[in-house]
Amino acid sequence: MTTTYGIGDASFRAAGGIEGLTRLVDAFYAHMDSLPRAARIRAMHPDDLAVSRRKLTTFLSGWLGGPKMYAQEFGPISIPGAHAHLTIDEDERDAWMACMAEAVAEQPWDEAFRAYFLSAIAIPAERVRAVSVSRRLEEPPAG
Repeated sequence: MTTTYGIGDASFRAAGGIEGLTRLVDAFYAHMDSLPRAARIRAMHPDDLAVSRRKLTTFLSGWLGGPKMYAQEFGPISIPGAHAHLTIDEDERDAWMACMAEAVAEQPWDEAFRAYFLSAIAIPAERVRAVSVSRRLEEPPAG
């Protein structure tokens, strides 16, 4: 039987539910702490990552078709809006994706789901970058 990811809660289940997402997010932030290319994006986060971890885990839950935990705990979310105060260019997007790719590689997921997840998560990562660039282009020059 072939699983169609992105339908119902198939992706949430393929990720291992909330426990699997918690493992993914823990691995993601461990890579953010250790990969030299991620130093700039790590500096955009608070020293204590507890809230960041919870926000990413709960966001991924709903995004993958599971319980809408982010909205229940933190309210509505716009991923680009939540990151609007940050400067995100290609380097930052790629560093974030590198951390995520390393974390995904460590998960006991089916290879097809790994590929699906990385392809899917690249879309909001790019959207954050594009909105950041657009916002800076619209700002009047300083001075």
